[in-house]
Amino acid sequence: MADGFTGRHRFGLGDQITRAAMSVPANIAEGAGRESVKEFRRFLTIALGSAAELESHLLLVKDLELITDAVADEYLDEIGAIRRMLIRLKANVRS
Repeated sequence: MADGFTGRHRFGLGDQITRAAMSVPANIAEGAGRESVKEFRRFLTIALGSAAELESHLLLVKDLELITDAVADEYLDEIGAIRRMLIRLKANVRS
């Protein structure tokens, strides 16, 4: 998605979106590789924060009209689904 940005948006906001998107699965994987459930839950919380950051960036690019409403809404729906999955996973990971 960020590939469609030009100029300062490509190297500023586009990079932030890419980093936030990559951070979600990276934190899940890192947490799963830890030795305790408590640490795994902490990394799931961090992944949720990255998903919220990504959602915020997408709302901004939508408001700035850097992507169409339809594209933004599709991504926002996906992020919402991912956030709900992370919340359920975190609730089911018991220490």
